[in-house]
Order: sequence, then C-alpha cells, then structure tokens
Amino acid sequence: MASGTALVYDEEMTRYKLLWVDPVCKIEVPERLTVSHAALQQQGLAERCVTLPVREATEEDILLAHSEEYLEAVKKTPFMSLEDLMTFTQQYGDVYFHPNIYHCAKLAIGAALQLVDSVMTGQVRNGMALVRPPGHHSQRSEANGFCVFNNVAIAARYAQKRYDVKRVLIVDWDVHHGQGLQYCFEEDPSVLYFSWHRYEHQSFWPNLPDSDYDRVGKAGGAGFNINLPWNKVGMDNNDYLSAFFHVLLPVAYEFCPELVLVSAGFDSAIGDPEGHMSATPDIFAHLTHLLMPLAGGKLCLVLEGGYNLTSLAQSVCQTVQTLLGDPNPRPSGLSAPCESALESIQCVRAAHRQYWGCFKHAEDLVLEPSTKRRKQEAGGEEASEQSGPEETADLPAGDGLIARDAGKRLRNVDPAGSPDEAVPQSLGNAFELLDKIVTKKVRNGLAGVPDAHAAASRVVQRALASFADRVLLVYLGDGEVPVEVGDDGRLLVVQISSKEVEQRKSQYHVPVCLRKATRSATTFLHAVLSLALPLAYGFDPGLVLLGAGAGAVAGGAEWALLAHLFQGVACGRTLALLQVNRRRAEIRLT
Repeated sequence: MASGTALVYDEEMTRYKLLWVDPVCKIEVPERLTVSHAALQQQGLAERCVTLPVREATEEDILLAHSEEYLEAVKKTPFMSLEDLMTFTQQYGDVYFHPNIYHCAKLAIGAALQLVDSVMTGQVRNGMALVRPPGHHSQRSEANGFCVFNNVAIAARYAQKRYDVKRVLIVDWDVHHGQGLQYCFEEDPSVLYFSWHRYEHQSFWPNLPDSDYDRVGKAGGAGFNINLPWNKVGMDNNDYLSAFFHVLLPVAYEFCPELVLVSAGFDSAIGDPEGHMSATPDIFAHLTHLLMPLAGGKLCLVLEGGYNLTSLAQSVCQTVQTLLGDPNPRPSGLSAPCESALESIQCVRAAHRQYWGCFKHAEDLVLEPSTKRRKQEAGGEEASEQSGPEETADLPAGDGLIARDAGKRLRNVDPAGSPDEAVPQSLGNAFELLDKIVTKKVRNGLAGVPDAHAAASRVVQRALASFADRVLLVYLGDGEVPVEVGDDGRLLVVQISSKEVEQRKSQYHVPVCLRKATRSATTFLHAVLSLALPLAYGFDPGLVLLGAGAGAVAGGAEWALLAHLFQGVACGRTLALLQVNRRRAEIRLT
C-alpha cells in the first residue's frame, strides 16, 4: 500500500492580483497561498510531505472540461491592455483577469493533475494541492466566482481518461455551491458530486435554484448530484459532522469510489467574510479522517476558497496533519445539529431515497417539510418553519449528532490507522498494550486475547481508574456486556449484536441488533455511521475500546474500517481486543 502525503505548491501562482477597484473580488489575494504555505512550513508539516513539482496543463487537459472557444478567448488575455481586461471580465460574473492569470490557471490545473498522477501511480497515498485561481465555479464556456478553469472537474476527467477510473467521488466543502462541477457531471453516473453550501433559500450567491436539495442530477446521472443547502449562517462542527454521518458517508460507501477528490474551500470555517459559519479549523481534520478509508486511501484535496487568512492557514494545517497520519484533536463542545441543518439533512435523504439503498429506511421523512422559502400571503414574510419528527430514542446525553429518528431505526435494525504507528512485535497482554498507549509509546493497538469479554472488563476498569476521563466501549457480540454500565457518564457502551439484548440497564448502554437473517455489510455500516460514530463524537472519550466476542457481527474488512473510523476520536487512542484461540498476540491497527 502506498504511503506518504504529497504537497503541491508553486509561488508562481501568487503572481496575479486585482488591478482595479472591485469590492467583490478584492478578497481573492495572493496572500491566500503564501500564508497557507508559510503555516505548513512553520509547523514542520511541509518538510514531512513529498514535494511535487508543478507543471502547466496542456490545452488537451483544459479541453477535458471546457470548450475550445472559451479556451481561445482566455488565451488572449496575456496580451490585453488593462482596459481590454476590464471589458473582457465584464462578460462574466464575480471574477477578474490579469495578464498572468492564464499562466497561473494552467499551473493550478497542472498541480491538481500532478497530485492525481502521484496518487494513482502509488508514489504517495494522498495529498493536497495549494492552488489559485480556484476552480469549482468555472463552467464549460464561462469564468465565474474567481474561477477561470475548473481544476477539480479536469482532474476527474483526467483520472478517468488516463487511469480508467470508473467511479470518482467529489466532495465540495467550500461554503459556495460549485455549480460548475454540478453542471459538468449532472448527467454522469460515474462521478458522485456532493456539495454543502450557504444557500439561505436562494438568497446567497450564486443565487441559483439549481443549488437546492431537489436538484439530484439528470438522466443517467439522477441521484449522483447531492446538494445540501445551509439555509442560515452560523453552521458549526455539529452540523458539518451530521452532514457527513447522515448524508455523505452512507452514500459514499455505497458508491464505492476509486478516487476521492475534495474541492477544499475553507471559507466554510469560522471568521470567513464570505461564509459567516462557526465551524472551527480542527473540524477539517475530522472530515479528512472520515474520507480517508474510501477508495483505498486515494484522496486528493485541491484548494478552492478561504478568505480569512488566519482560519484558512489553520484549516490547511489541520487537513495536512491528518493526511500525514497525525491524531485528530479531541472534538470539543459538540452537542446537536441545529433545526435548520437537521431539516436540510432530512430533505436531502428524502430526495435521494429512491436512488440509494442507505436511505430506503427513511420513509417517515417528507420531501417538503420546510426548506423551500415560503411566503405568507399577508405581509410577504417568511412562514415559520415546522418542526421535524418528534424524538423517539432514549439515548444518553451528548448524542446530538444523531439524526432524530436514528435511535428508533437502529435500536433494532432489520431493513428489507495509521501506518506510522510503532506497535512492538513482541507478544503482550491487553494491560501491557494499554500501558504503552498511556505512556504514549504507541497511539493504538490490537491485542488477541483468549477471552475478550473478561479482558474488556479489566481494561475498562483500569483505564477509568488511571488516566481516562471517559471510555467508550464498542462491543461486538451477543449476551451481557462485559462491564457494569452506570449512569455517571464515564462509560458508554455501544453493543452491536446478532440477538436482541434482554435488558438495557443504563442510558449509557446502547444496544443495536443486526439479525443474522438480514445482516450485511451495508446494515453494519449503517449502524456504525448513523449511530455508533455520532455517539462517539458526542461522548468525547479519552479512550476507545473495541471488543469482539462470541457472536461478533463484523468480518475482517468491517473490523478494519471500524478501527480506522473510531481513531478519529480520543486523539487516536484506540485499543482493540479480538478473541482468538492462541493465548497472546499483538498486531498494529492500520
């Protein structure tokens, strides 16, 4: 398996700027790149990456997503006077041209393609390209929104053409809708495009009805365009994680991409003058971590927006740290998604229910609860929003990242790592491995034990007594859980079993039944993404313990995925216990 993280950057892409007064375009400045790269250098992250040279894209590359007429027009801009540039710019929306921008735009594309080459050939496992101009608004024959050419669209088409990639996932977490990406792929089922974006019922730029949740794609591409509109500002970490847990990740795993491209716009972070959102930079570490198991780790991020230089630089660093395999910071202050975010999530799931198996269970969701702007007949004011479905799950405090109906659906489901971790090779029992985690000799590990039930009990007791403020036990197996679960909130047990649990003794014991007759990888994944993982983030443990005993419902691939996903919490401190016949064994989590 490939290892290493690529970083693609060339200072040449800073050598264009706005040459006249434009209140809209003045925020797109060269410093967006220089401060981001300087921060990576200052934190020692740049030197840990594999530095890739930047090449200019060819005209053949550009024509993968743009018309020949548009390319010929842009090619003339290096020879235009200032007056001609201003006139040329006026035919497009919210963009500016400069004599050097054509050259820089070719470098931006070339950087994205170099990154795709390095990942697809196995030179590196993942990487990030720091580029400007950005690209996701640019359309086949149109510059738009600071974007000249569509870097990520071209990268996707390039991967399909050169490497015969059959399925590409594009995740656009920029605060603006990437309508250029949508238009490029809306009839193409080989590319799944997901975008969340500030929308406010079409009152926010680019002010398009095409940006709403009900625009799901066209013809053969129906279902492969997922728009999640944010209908108010101030969306925070809770809302972003909930969108991943309940919309993006279930579809992404069902789609099973061979390459993941991220339109990494950090104007969705706190402090940005465009986004006005409240998500902190560390959330991008978690979002990146959640995407890393997809496509065998083939993950390429390409910079889009981000106009608060402080939050931009911090967000870029958090993202690259995660790509390098560093532990994610512990999430703080997580509670619940806001009502507006929850409604948007429900609308998306309902609109896509007919296309994706992971949403088939969402029959209690209505297509039009209240996300469309509706005016009262009298006075023309916005109608009050109706509330979502009543909460039905009796789940512990701190479970707010779970959709309101998740507890009801998953209490009885029956539907129709890091390569740099140095875990010692010598045999050792679970206590020895726990001590290594406590003393930071290793970050995580997996131990084979003769009795997972008994081992889990002892490890939990020792962890709570010695160093962990809270412990999360994810137990795969039937029968009684191995520990007493109290109501003090220090231990949360999520039990995934193949049989009904006879008695739930505490609100901190969450049983999930996956019956043998209908159990599948899909149902297991749904239980993890929609319930267990949101609970883990809300609980914020100091240690995650994964235990598999009699009747465990996960196979090898599922267990590996479980191990990776739960390393996103507790700063990666994860101990897995597997019941084996041999007395003692230790291997590394990946």
